[in-house]
Amino acid sequence: MIARRALLGALLAASLALPAAAAGKFITVASTTSTENSGLFKALLPAFEQKTEIEVRVVAVGTGQAIKLAQNGDADVLLVHHKPSEEAFVAEGYGVERREVMYNDYVLVGPGDDPAGIAGMTDAAAAMARLAAAGEPFASRGDDSGTHKREQALWKEAGVDLEQAGDWYRETGSGMGATLNTASGMNAYALTDRGTWLSFKNRGELEILVEGDAQLFNQYGVILVSPERFPHVRKDEGQAFIDWLLGEDGQRAIAAYRLEGEQAFFPNAARKPAS
Repeated sequence: MIARRALLGALLAASLALPAAAAGKFITVASTTSTENSGLFKALLPAFEQKTEIEVRVVAVGTGQAIKLAQNGDADVLLVHHKPSEEAFVAEGYGVERREVMYNDYVLVGPGDDPAGIAGMTDAAAAMARLAAAGEPFASRGDDSGTHKREQALWKEAGVDLEQAGDWYRETGSGMGATLNTASGMNAYALTDRGTWLSFKNRGELEILVEGDAQLFNQYGVILVSPERFPHVRKDEGQAFIDWLLGEDGQRAIAAYRLEGEQAFFPNAARKPAS
């Protein structure tokens, strides 16, 4: 019930935040909080909307919730970052085709004095195992988002049973920005996507401690919601948005987006997805 209310609230907020478009073309994109929190959509959408006169209404929630929205037919396009869930979405007939659009990475952040001693480690799962052994506070999104799913996979790889975790493990049930605020307030460790981290201002004593491991790779995929399953899906407008993202203009705009002088996302639509 709480999750359903959150989804309905997100849809209502999106409809209230944008002017009515009854007389014009628009699409609804269910996406992750990282694309919104990082400011990426604010940088990309004006160029697309100016070129096509198609308004893009973004509902930014965790990947799990975004997929549920699309499964209910409440979105035209899905743009998220958990490949197994995306492939299942297509295989079950909810989406037309999954296409890779861009990537960045996850980073482990924590207090600068690093009481768990993970700074500089190059194996993310080993760092997570050390965190659990130290029992230092860790703030988890706990919201079935792409970031939460990756965190869960790292704990599993580390051999950590979270059902046996003590008070050191805190689930916020919130988006990435709110979870980082919690981590900053507690001086806790957290896993975050780099885009949100770069845009996050309330860092306190938090710093990036672990990065660069292949396990922290963060791929984003885009999918047109199936018009066969949901006849009301705006197929042409949604496909136009996907084509723009995957095309030269969209890929160039993604590459050009900077936060604190650092490239936040890396376009890779031309790369053949790994099987």
